[in-house]
Amino acid sequence: MEISLPYGKGKLTGEVPSSRLQGTIEADAGAILAKSYEQTEKEIVDNSLANPIDSKRLSELVAGKQNIVVISSDHTRPVPSKRIMPNIIEEIKKGNPDADITILVATGTHRLTTHDELVDKYGEDIVNNINIVVHDSDDTENMINVGTLPSGADCEINRVAAEADVLVAEGFIEPHFFAGYSGGRKAVFPGIASRKSVVGNHNGQFIDSKHSRTGMLMHNPIHKDMLEAARLAKLQFIVNVVLDHDKRIVGSFAGNSETAHIAGTKFVDSIMEAKPIYTDITITSNGGYPLDQNIYQTVKGMTGAEATNIEGGVIIIASRLSDGTGGEKFYRQFKDCEKISDIYDNAVKTPALHTEQDQWQAQILARVMMKHHVIIVSDESNKQIIEDMKMTFASSIEEALTIADGIAGADSSIAVLPDGVSTIIKA
Repeated sequence: MEISLPYGKGKLTGEVPSSRLQGTIEADAGAILAKSYEQTEKEIVDNSLANPIDSKRLSELVAGKQNIVVISSDHTRPVPSKRIMPNIIEEIKKGNPDADITILVATGTHRLTTHDELVDKYGEDIVNNINIVVHDSDDTENMINVGTLPSGADCEINRVAAEADVLVAEGFIEPHFFAGYSGGRKAVFPGIASRKSVVGNHNGQFIDSKHSRTGMLMHNPIHKDMLEAARLAKLQFIVNVVLDHDKRIVGSFAGNSETAHIAGTKFVDSIMEAKPIYTDITITSNGGYPLDQNIYQTVKGMTGAEATNIEGGVIIIASRLSDGTGGEKFYRQFKDCEKISDIYDNAVKTPALHTEQDQWQAQILARVMMKHHVIIVSDESNKQIIEDMKMTFASSIEEALTIADGIAGADSSIAVLPDGVSTIIKA
């Protein structure tokens, strides 16, 4: 049977023995999506702006206010800003044609977004006519401490956001492998927070919590910190979209930063929740570009497979890795370690306020690798880095299956999880 997985900006196909295939893990969302497709993407976004949840319209909120800051996701997120930001700007100008609008790009602790990436994200018109500031988590002179988080970390955020008359966030909601869901409060934290603050939140004890998982907000200590950060920053209004597997806008939730986000997460559940199929081999992807640019981000897709692959089984994940590992320190932890379990144990033992950069991603990858054999299907040029990080390289799905059969057996069961990032596995 031929299968097709998102890979880079295209698809990766391969063949799987139909006699061993137990099924494909996907949400049954046909009816809900069909209803969404009755509207254009612009209509979906405009309708949410016209009918905000638990809030006045954005045009009313900005009336008489001068300094309007819109936080926006960076180049690592597939947020279709070209289809959202013009609507937000139009709504702001309805309320105040003379408002000073700044787009603050929420890079979190990622590298800075380049000019070409900004043009690709927003288009020439917005880049040439709207003030855009790219957040730098290491620019300590432009951070302001607005309070203390439940974790004990200082909540330091970008001065541009702290000094806004009205703070707005554009973004999207999808499952998140330790914050429960993306969107909402995440625009502030980690989006525009200092590196010092972010690492305090992403500590080993919080990451180790059984509640810090995909699709979980209740009792999630990481979410609790993020929620408080958004309150301290006075995030007043959000416009969060939901995307289907083809990156089309199928839902939009605007209004109160907390309740609009919750409404969005419930919609995400309705179109992305699927039951597990427990098998020896799970074949998945990281959802294609932009999330499969590096190994660092590819950990997300692995956690989707982790939720349905039996302990001791094999996870095969297709990831283009056009940007390599995603971080030198992250890479060196695995290349230089003697035992994968040491990475995990050291992270859990590290005091929260001494959390190191990328420790959390390494901890989660170590957790997956301790219980599953990971094979990454990618371009031949990535073979060395994958093997350096103590995972297995394969150049095709068929080659990966041959390797997996050597581990799990020639008659081992197989399930396909087409998108390991955007699927919520719930029994």
